[in-house]
Amino acid sequence: MNSDKMLKILILVFLFFFPFCSSTETLTQNQSIKDGQTLISKEKNFSIGFFSPANSSYRYLGIWFAKVTELTVVWVANRNDPFNDSSGVLSIMQDGNLVLHDGFNRSLWSTNVSVQGQASTAAQLLDSGNLVLVQENNKTVLWQSFDYPTDTWLPNMSIGLNWRTGLDRFLTSWKSRDDPGTGDCIFKLNLNETPQFFFYKGSIPYYRTGPWPWRSSAIKSNCKTTFINNGDEIAYQYFFDDPTFITRVVVDNSGLLQHLVWNDGEHRWKEFWSAPTYRCDKYGQCGAYSVCNPGDVDFECSCLPGYEPKSPRQWYLREGSEGCVRKKSGLSMCGNGEGFVKVERVKAPFSSVAGQMYLSIMSYEGCEQACLRNCSCTAFTSLNDGNETNCLQWYGELMDILVHDVEGYQSLNVRVDAADLAKNTRKSGGFLGNKGRLALVVTSIAVPLLPVILLAHIWLRKKKRKKTRGFRTAKRKLHNQSVNFTDTKGSLEGNELEDSNTNFDLPIFDLSCLVAATDNFSPANKLGQGGFGPVFKGQLRNGQHIAVKRLSKSSGQGIEELKNEVQLIGKLQHRNLVKMLGCCIQGEEKMLIYEYMSNKSLNFFIFDPTRCSTLNWSKRFEIIIGIARGILYLHHDSRLRIIHRDLKTSNILLDDEMNPKISDFGVARILNGDQIQDRTNRVVGTYGYMSPEYAVFGKFSAKSDVFSFGVILLEIVSGKKNNGSYMEHPSLTLIGHVWELWREDRALDIVDSSINESYVPHEALRSIQIGLLCVQEDVRDRPDMLEVLLMLGTDAITLPSPKQPAFIFRTASDDLKSVSKGSCSVNEVTLTEAEGR
Repeated sequence: MNSDKMLKILILVFLFFFPFCSSTETLTQNQSIKDGQTLISKEKNFSIGFFSPANSSYRYLGIWFAKVTELTVVWVANRNDPFNDSSGVLSIMQDGNLVLHDGFNRSLWSTNVSVQGQASTAAQLLDSGNLVLVQENNKTVLWQSFDYPTDTWLPNMSIGLNWRTGLDRFLTSWKSRDDPGTGDCIFKLNLNETPQFFFYKGSIPYYRTGPWPWRSSAIKSNCKTTFINNGDEIAYQYFFDDPTFITRVVVDNSGLLQHLVWNDGEHRWKEFWSAPTYRCDKYGQCGAYSVCNPGDVDFECSCLPGYEPKSPRQWYLREGSEGCVRKKSGLSMCGNGEGFVKVERVKAPFSSVAGQMYLSIMSYEGCEQACLRNCSCTAFTSLNDGNETNCLQWYGELMDILVHDVEGYQSLNVRVDAADLAKNTRKSGGFLGNKGRLALVVTSIAVPLLPVILLAHIWLRKKKRKKTRGFRTAKRKLHNQSVNFTDTKGSLEGNELEDSNTNFDLPIFDLSCLVAATDNFSPANKLGQGGFGPVFKGQLRNGQHIAVKRLSKSSGQGIEELKNEVQLIGKLQHRNLVKMLGCCIQGEEKMLIYEYMSNKSLNFFIFDPTRCSTLNWSKRFEIIIGIARGILYLHHDSRLRIIHRDLKTSNILLDDEMNPKISDFGVARILNGDQIQDRTNRVVGTYGYMSPEYAVFGKFSAKSDVFSFGVILLEIVSGKKNNGSYMEHPSLTLIGHVWELWREDRALDIVDSSINESYVPHEALRSIQIGLLCVQEDVRDRPDMLEVLLMLGTDAITLPSPKQPAFIFRTASDDLKSVSKGSCSVNEVTLTEAEGR
């Protein structure tokens, strides 16, 4: 045997007995990776090796994040051909291809490329997560895993069509969390017309981004996007300026597209954004020629200008999937005085019938005239990508139009006949067109009435002064009672409450009385901290205990919130509402005085591992009933119809007998008469408890409080915070976690372990179901508080099955809006760390 043969035999023996080193960055011919070994990228960002999903014994070859403590697979080679032992081997064969074999020498997967000549090849895992097969002599890339994605889209990976190779790169979900086989959910770049992303469930469109240029929620913070359109490919990429940012976009088998970011401090993935989120995100929710508005609580669907419901009966029943049809006016839509009506801030439509036309470098006026000249053109929009103005026209059925409440989205110009054009012109410009005439009419009426108005104003001022003197006299009569009220001369002179023209029926406390009662607001008497300011325990001279809420100078609230709370709670009387004893305003000091609640707040017990056992199931169920009765009183039975807007466990106080009392009415609002809902430009409340229509669009109603009650109910049953994290599913909120368990018929798994011996299974299960009914995404699906109380009070009522709730997943925006581990309210109104009074 010559020396060369001996050397080769020694090399083979060495490779057989000494496994391939896991720190090696390149796999060459005559080398292999066996089960238990890995190939790792240069900067140790990614590893490739063999793995099994959590609840599976099958083995797969995959790539995963090396720096993430939770196994997160981003690519699978043999996703549809697993094996069930540790015999797998990845090696480069004589023909230069990467091949995966099992113990029976079956080829389960291969790169399957042609290698020219006898050149040797090598495989390398790049720090981008891309596995490449290169020809060693010239470093030509023969194959790369980025061209064959599974369910994950990594930064700098192209999704789209490679014209040169014919590869269409798109994402497909796993079959399940334990099976990486090809699932039903697909996310791909649709190139039939203008480039746009579609999310499919099977072959059915489920979600759509809108046509290029995209205004995408993905473009956030330091996340950058690139649209590639050249002779080689038409594709889309995203990346971050900071290369250490660990992120991925994944198509989940549940039907959700998620952009996730790894939080190294919390050791879990956090949601950056996701879609679809709301009903209007679903493709074609309202059918053809319609607009879907997620902010419309009554009915999200409406027809485009010039169109009417195809099925008025279905439309009346709030079912819009059949869409709209053009009104039958008898007028021609071609050269007969027709024009365009603008629909503001929309996701541009998709036309599956006759398609779309993209005209580059054309002004708005040119785009309009081009559409008018073609009788088949149904709509157009003028796009500006920052460099030039382009024209996008539609020539068929208009589908999937979503209206947004924020600026920055495109305007859609819809073709209408002459009659509809005139009607819409009058509607939008009638007032402005007649403003001169209107001003003349108003002036001619107002001038003769000016003396009458002046006399009426003088008479009303005198009447107000007389009423104020009577109010002060009544307060003097109360001066010698056990509570020391403010002298009507002094601090109440110019009192802001009196200047508000509101009749308050509460006693006014003197500042010196409160200073003495709280030992000069001693830190030892501090009960907690709210958005209004600190809360102190006090004792009056007659021995009565009180809680004093003192406005902090740094508080985002002020006199308006104080007046609002005094006005509302002073007129409310219910055993499940906290009682206000009075208020004090002297100089810069603004305070509210309540009855003292010795057991602080509900969150003081249910979220504390040492105190949670104090509340057994019977007491927790009583607390749930009491809270429901209190909210029902606010919504239906009180003199005023009140929406609390900040219901949460820290605003549920407990008296000596652990009876719940709702507190903190500083941001509550009154609905007048038959008013169902209202809208505000200032969203206030606490993240985790706010309903989606309120948190996103500022629309609130009694159903907003119902949503908050549902969250509180689930928190009472589980002893967990809605904004907490869960080891099994760290991205889920409590709502999402309960929903997952409910779908798996394991809802009782969420019950607080501290009450395992005391809870009644059917009561707990019914409570969980009611909680899920209250937090349903669609406001119309939620019950009102009267229905909730009836469902809680009897088993005779059959409960409906809950639909998917809102806010299943935690998002990164939640964390950006938080100021501490306990999330805070918008506009600094309330903090969840307050412990009660």
